[in-house]
Amino acid sequence: MIGRQVDLKDESYLVAAVILQSSWSLSLAFVDIYALLVRRSLRNACVVCFFTVGDGITSTLTFAAACASAGITVLIGNDLNNCAQNHCTKFQTATAMAFLSWFAVSPSFLLNFWMMASR
Repeated sequence: MIGRQVDLKDESYLVAAVILQSSWSLSLAFVDIYALLVRRSLRNACVVCFFTVGDGITSTLTFAAACASAGITVLIGNDLNNCAQNHCTKFQTATAMAFLSWFAVSPSFLLNFWMMASR
């Protein structure tokens, strides 16, 4: 395996998870902007439950993809010592951004969950 480029299927999982996360967050932003424009409240129990489940699923997928990518990055960089051939800095940057994305969406999930549980 040393001397060859490693096939990275976990990186495509990271890309798919982040695309799903971005699509979900963008659609929620549009719904929030629409609710502000028509002066409607989104505090309906069904809506809050839907947002909570969606945030929970997408944040879990993003966190799992970031962890898998971190494992592959450590494997390539530290265990195989094959960074020059496999673009480790790109993988490390993508993994760091995925963790930042997860940290950004986690408060939304926690606050929606708290709002749903307090009813």
